[in-house]
Amino acid sequence: MSKLTTVLAAAALAFSPVIAQAAEITWDMANEYNDTSIHAEGDKVFSQKLNELTNGAIEITHHFGGSIGFKSKDQLDAVADGALPIADTYVGPLGGIDPMFLLPSLPFLAKTPADSRKLYLTAKADYDAVFAANNQKLLWASPWPPSGIWAKKPVDSLDALANLKIRTYDANGTITLQEAGAAPIQLSWADVVPQLSTGGIDAVLTSAEGGTNAKFWEQLSHFTEVNYAMPLNMIHINLDVWNDLSDANKEAVLTAAKAAEDHVWAALEKRVEQNYAEMKANGLTVVTGVDAGYLEALNKAGEKARSEWLEKTGAKGQAILDAYLK
Repeated sequence: MSKLTTVLAAAALAFSPVIAQAAEITWDMANEYNDTSIHAEGDKVFSQKLNELTNGAIEITHHFGGSIGFKSKDQLDAVADGALPIADTYVGPLGGIDPMFLLPSLPFLAKTPADSRKLYLTAKADYDAVFAANNQKLLWASPWPPSGIWAKKPVDSLDALANLKIRTYDANGTITLQEAGAAPIQLSWADVVPQLSTGGIDAVLTSAEGGTNAKFWEQLSHFTEVNYAMPLNMIHINLDVWNDLSDANKEAVLTAAKAAEDHVWAALEKRVEQNYAEMKANGLTVVTGVDAGYLEALNKAGEKARSEWLEKTGAKGQAILDAYLK
C-alpha cells in the first residue's frame, strides 16, 4: 500500500461515523411512578451512567407508570423470581413480607431529609439482609419528600379529618389515620387517580411530589403540610442477574447506583420548593403552619403503628430506633 493510500485510509477512518456498540445485556426496569417523579429521575441517572461506564454493554429499558404491568407490591416477588431483572419499588406495601419495609414510613419518625437518610443508613445492613433472603441485592434508596394531605379542603384539624375517605400508602398510614378518626383506604399508586375520579376517595396521603406528578390540582384544591413521614423507594436487582455480571460490570453498576442515590438525595429539598411553586401556579392552596395541637394529636394517633412495628421486629427494631435516636 502506498503512503498516500495509507494516509487516505486513516483519514477516512478518523472521520467515519462512530458505530454504536450493541448492548450485551439488556434489562427491563419497572417503576410504578410517573416518568417525571424524582424516582424516575434517579433511574435515568443510573441507566445513563451505567451505559457510559460499560461503553453501552448494559442497556436499560425503563417502564414508568407501572407500564410493564407490576405494582410496587408485586415487584419484590417479580424480581425474586426473575420475571423482572431490576425494579424501583415503593417498599411500604411489602411490610407483610418483612416489617423492615415499614420502618421508613413510621409516623413522625423522620421529618427532614437528614433524618430520613440517617434512618436509612442506620438500618442499611438489615435491608441488605432482607433483600438477600429474597434472592436480590439492594442497590440504592430513593427518598420521598414529606407526606401531607391532598384534599378538597384544608385538613388542618381533627374535625376536618373526621370520616375523610383518604388514600394511604401502607399499613402505617392506615392505622394512624384510623386512630385519628378518618376513613382510610390503602391503595397502590396506580389506583389513586381512578378512585379520585369515581369518588371512591376524597383525599390522598402523599407528598407534594406525588400529587404534582399526578396533577392532583385537576381534582383537589388543597395540600396540607403535616410532615407525616418520608418513605423510601428501593432499587433492587435479581441476585442471579447480579452474580452473572463480570467484576467490571458489577463495579460499574455500583458506581452508577451511587451516582443515582447521591443525585436524588441532593435534589430532595429543592424538589419540594419546585413542587410548591408548580402547585400554586396551578391554583392549588398550600396550607402550612398548622396548629401544633393538631400535629401532636396526629403524632399520638401514630403510637399504635409504632408500637405494632416494634412488636413485630423485637430487639432488632428497638436497636435500630435506639441507634437512630441517640
